[in-house]
Amino acid sequence: MKNKKVELWFVTGSQHLYGEETLKQVESDSGTIAEALDRSDDIPVKVVFKPVLTTADAITSICLEANNSPDCAGLIAWMHTFSPAKMWISGLKRLQKPLLHFHTQFNRDIPWSDIDMDFMNLNQSAHGDREFGFICTRLGLERKVVVGHWQDKEALKAIGTWSRAAAGALEARSLKVARFGDNMRDVAVTEGDKVSAQMHLDYEVHGYGVGDLADAVGKVSDRQISTLLRQYGDEYNAPAKTLASPAVREAARIEAGMRAFLEEGGFKAFTTNFEDLHGLVQLPGLAVQRLMADGYGFGAEGDWKTAALVRIMKVMAEGLEGGTSFMEDYTYHLEPQNMTALGAHMLEVCPSISSGKPALEVHPLGIGGRDDPARLVFKADTGKAIAASMIEMGDRFRLIVNNLKVVECPPMPMLPVASVLWKPEPDLRTAAAAWIYAGGAHHTGFSQSLTAEHMAEYAAITGTEFILIDQKCVIELLRKELRWNDLYYRMKPA
Repeated sequence: MKNKKVELWFVTGSQHLYGEETLKQVESDSGTIAEALDRSDDIPVKVVFKPVLTTADAITSICLEANNSPDCAGLIAWMHTFSPAKMWISGLKRLQKPLLHFHTQFNRDIPWSDIDMDFMNLNQSAHGDREFGFICTRLGLERKVVVGHWQDKEALKAIGTWSRAAAGALEARSLKVARFGDNMRDVAVTEGDKVSAQMHLDYEVHGYGVGDLADAVGKVSDRQISTLLRQYGDEYNAPAKTLASPAVREAARIEAGMRAFLEEGGFKAFTTNFEDLHGLVQLPGLAVQRLMADGYGFGAEGDWKTAALVRIMKVMAEGLEGGTSFMEDYTYHLEPQNMTALGAHMLEVCPSISSGKPALEVHPLGIGGRDDPARLVFKADTGKAIAASMIEMGDRFRLIVNNLKVVECPPMPMLPVASVLWKPEPDLRTAAAAWIYAGGAHHTGFSQSLTAEHMAEYAAITGTEFILIDQKCVIELLRKELRWNDLYYRMKPA
């Protein structure tokens, strides 16, 4: 499904030297390529053709227009002919949207028997794109370079992967995170500089007392509760006795109130904290799970960085198979030949990753000093997945990603939570050590649909340090990479 609300603008460079007939052909060829990209199933957003650029003023104008467009996630640039790169300096210096340089040409093959100077004058991407590439490098401009014919499946997939990251970065520009209560007491990794986050990653974090949420919950009508209870019965394995319980009814009240609060404030991500429950009789569990299933980002214990990351990952994953959820590394199985990690949380795991129809249940929480909360209980689908952690290093943000293989989880009849069991790449010993050396948090964004490549593209677009833990991970090399990165970011101009 195309996300028609998100656009990539296809811009082509040329110059007046070649004459009007050549420029007409350039425009026709460029329009054909842009239309093909827009039709491609590998590219999930709308690709919009823009007029051929032949002057510095036109280039600067399109870059400024892109900056101000709420729908434009970035530019795809291609030089059909030679486009003198000094024309691009002013515009590229001002460009604030992601840039993909598509090094392609209209013809796939050289017409050996017919090639002449007219053909050569028209089809100059081989060196026209090198001129453009030079000025991007000279300006120190972060961009993605994709090489290949515009009908080549590999090239289209690369553009599609990058476009998802660009859509995630665009989402962050308008993303607001609601923080109900404060950070969990004395926890370090969930803290951070919200001003730095807004400066670097664009999203805003707004704090509210839990009393503000309790007020919204108190305004929920019996009709709203009844409507939600019917939905619960339709969507989950929920015995009539459970649906009629005061705990589930209160969970519905919390969901309706929380949803109204978030919608009214334009929030797409939020946090809660079981240490701050003033005015709420149970910790929001079912409400959080259902809101995540609808696309909201979430972080527990005040973890606003993970809440924002989960929302951005959900936007990036739109239309792909598999779910995306808030997650936590909870406990290990350390059998020497079968080491695995159990991912779960007290309540808040998104049912989008469920392998079947979740069960609606009510059980004691054991901490927090409140009533027994309702929650959805299920196990996750098996297969490939990633865990991603965004941490603040003081002078920068670091995104850490570990490739995972989700495996079948044995029955756990005494643990009534949503859970997922995985083997991290390359193995648990290496992955856990690498994660700890890199400073990764215990909270993550878990996704069965996104890959490490998607996250690497997002990190590049946002200028975020990226650390990958995969099959090639060697602890000694990773520690060197971390040291080199520390040096690089200390020397890098702000």
